[in-house]
Amino acid sequence: MDLKDKLVSSFLAFENKVDIDTHVHNVRSEAIKVFEEKGFPTKKEEAWKYTSLNKILKEDYSVFPKQENALDYKDIKKYFIHEIDSYNVVFIDGKYSSHLSQTTHDGIDVCLMSSALTSPKYRLIIENHFNKAATADSLSSLNTAFSQEGVYIHIPKNKIADKPIQFINFSTGTEASTLLQPRNLVVAEENSHVQIIERHQSLTANPVLTNSVTEIFTKKRAIVDYYKIQNDSKNASLIDNTFIKQQRESIASVHTFSFGGKLIRNNLNYFQEGERIDSILKGVTILGDKQHVDHNTLVHHIEPNCESHQDYKGIYGDKSTGVFNGKIIVEKEAQKTNAFQSNNNILVSDKASINTKPQLEIFADDVKCSHGCTIGQLDESAMFYMQSRGIPKKEAKALLMYAFSNNVLSSVKIPELKQRINKIIANKLGVNIGFDL
Repeated sequence: MDLKDKLVSSFLAFENKVDIDTHVHNVRSEAIKVFEEKGFPTKKEEAWKYTSLNKILKEDYSVFPKQENALDYKDIKKYFIHEIDSYNVVFIDGKYSSHLSQTTHDGIDVCLMSSALTSPKYRLIIENHFNKAATADSLSSLNTAFSQEGVYIHIPKNKIADKPIQFINFSTGTEASTLLQPRNLVVAEENSHVQIIERHQSLTANPVLTNSVTEIFTKKRAIVDYYKIQNDSKNASLIDNTFIKQQRESIASVHTFSFGGKLIRNNLNYFQEGERIDSILKGVTILGDKQHVDHNTLVHHIEPNCESHQDYKGIYGDKSTGVFNGKIIVEKEAQKTNAFQSNNNILVSDKASINTKPQLEIFADDVKCSHGCTIGQLDESAMFYMQSRGIPKKEAKALLMYAFSNNVLSSVKIPELKQRINKIIANKLGVNIGFDL
């Protein structure tokens, strides 16, 4: 039995374990039908032309991990931005860990999707938001069908979250191979502000596949700063589906830092549903070995007087491969749109490769839209200049690569997070850059 058939046959057993007398039951039932019809995406689909899932789908994944493998905070402390005071929400093999977490209902709601999906307290928000941003593609539908656990964040009107929210999904290797499907919902009401840090981390050499869906709603004048740290083990694969709906004058920024994992696919989709909206998409990718990262972005400009800014930097070594497929759609009504897209890449190995495909679909006539991509190597003249000033070649190379990615890092608004990312980059480059990180 292949993985698709296993999942479809497991759905009934899953539904029998959860509350079927809820609004979500019908949503799940429709979603499994979509997945059954479409199956897993293949390279025959244009959006997946350069990314094959064949190797990771051959594993016999456990769909429902049997038990929680208890962890001590000291063993996982390094994966948190522990220099800051934050709300921490921890999942171990897909199950909530209460003794490692800190949730709250004091002014804001930081709790579990399993509670939000079943509690009458959250029914109205769930009915108005759950699966209202996610598209009916096969992988998002698969997640919807098995949606049960994840993070639920609700920031009320005129409220600023008093500290950042971190959530981490750990995989311990209790099973020979594990499939995890976290489902997250973020609702930032009018004039609210929240900072969120997300991470998926495998603690095992066993294969792990995570198919995650996050829906984010930014209401009028709300601000959401979202940071994704992807620095996982060599046998961990991640398919990250993020959908953002914005209302007028809101700002939503997503920074994606992709440094490790076997295969990573980031599907990041913005839908602007009001005027004077700002959408910000930034990312840094540094890969080696045979790692593969695919950034697939969409910004849909629907209303006039809005902006979007995309800036992705990639550094590829060894036999790693990268993909950037960025799409901007400007509808006829979206006059005065300012949309910027940039994808710049450095290949530090002759065996590394990158496929980049910027796309613009513009139906309005009064817009400012630009896109560009570059693929090259390090500047030899700059290398020579630095070495002639006494900087060793390895350090000179690292400094140039750091400078290459620095403009993305400069927009990170949490200083402690910026420091952590800098340290990860220095470690990836194999040097001590020699200044305060």
